[in-house]
Amino acid sequence: MQHILLANSVSYATPSGGQVLTGLDMALHPGELAWVRGPSGGGKSTLLRLLTRLISPDSGRIALSGQPIEAIPPASLRRQVALVAQTPVMASGTVEHNLTLSFSLRAASGASPPSADALAQWLERLSLTGVKLSDQAQTLSVGQKQRVALARSLIMEPKVLLLDEPVSALDQDSRLVIERMAGEYREREGRAVIMVSHIEPNPDAGPVRVYNLENGKLQEQA
Repeated sequence: MQHILLANSVSYATPSGGQVLTGLDMALHPGELAWVRGPSGGGKSTLLRLLTRLISPDSGRIALSGQPIEAIPPASLRRQVALVAQTPVMASGTVEHNLTLSFSLRAASGASPPSADALAQWLERLSLTGVKLSDQAQTLSVGQKQRVALARSLIMEPKVLLLDEPVSALDQDSRLVIERMAGEYREREGRAVIMVSHIEPNPDAGPVRVYNLENGKLQEQA
């Protein structure tokens, strides 16, 4: 099966010389949900930043659909590989403004934002009961903001969805909604998901490939 995202012999050290990742290999195929676990400081967030080219590896190769990511224009790469950060960032303004914010960026050049009805359906799918498109995003709870941030990325239909500890500070209901949506998204044609989390995957998320990242080394859990 053709991989959608490939990391081969990737190493990275901080500017001060601290080795974070060493010879990391990872192959992600369409339809897969990869669950990356490990202790704090083990390199999980660094891995996601490398995959989105927010930072560059010291050695090794990262490719998206067979193309080295450094050959992909950053705006195009960020649309194809979307990162939902651990701490959801909401811009000033309404929920609708935040959901359509990506369409004002160069990465979405030529794309039309969804209609208000379509956006309202996203809120419903993510169990954002009671949240209106006209609500001020800054007034939402942490769990609601995380789900709006997830919807904002899903609307852009990236090839690979990266989730950085998205459920660490959420209640059980919010966690289950996000894990369910991640499981559903990877089932779409040509899509895959990487979930970074310190907790075990929920069985409801469906088939999962679990990895442990510790001391800069990534190993798939049998």
